[in-house]
Amino acid sequence: MNTLEKLGAFNVWANDTVLQRLDEIAASGQEIPAVVLRLFSHVLNAQAIWISRIGGQPQPVKVWQEHDLPTIHRLHEQTSEPLHQLMVHADETELQRLISYTNSLGNSYHSAVHDILTHAVVHASYHRAQVATRLRDHGFEPVNSDFITYCRELSAAAQTAVPSL
Repeated sequence: MNTLEKLGAFNVWANDTVLQRLDEIAASGQEIPAVVLRLFSHVLNAQAIWISRIGGQPQPVKVWQEHDLPTIHRLHEQTSEPLHQLMVHADETELQRLISYTNSLGNSYHSAVHDILTHAVVHASYHRAQVATRLRDHGFEPVNSDFITYCRELSAAAQTAVPSL
């Protein structure tokens, strides 16, 4: 698996991991802090926006549009794995292709698809860390969604899949 593909798979896993924790909080009858929903909505909104920019489609959501937990689940399904699949299927020509877009402040830019895909994962990691901090601030134990934790889980899964001789 190349690095970009691995980052994409990590991003799916990390978003799943955070969502599972939010589901646990909701299932316990406690309210998920609004700031947590806002930050995680932003993670998925950004993914949707980058996917639409790469595909030359209209922006489907606003950058800081807020969603409830069921909508966050739908956005995750619509964006996390599709973003990963862009990483899996992009050839070198696609990765080097320049995308022209206007950001949320109205500034125009041109970026390579490879840089956009890398940014999407880094951006999501940054905001997942904010989600963890805000959960802790509100008395909830956050989950570990670090890249190295994902790698450890992959390694452990591979070891259990290999039969011993």
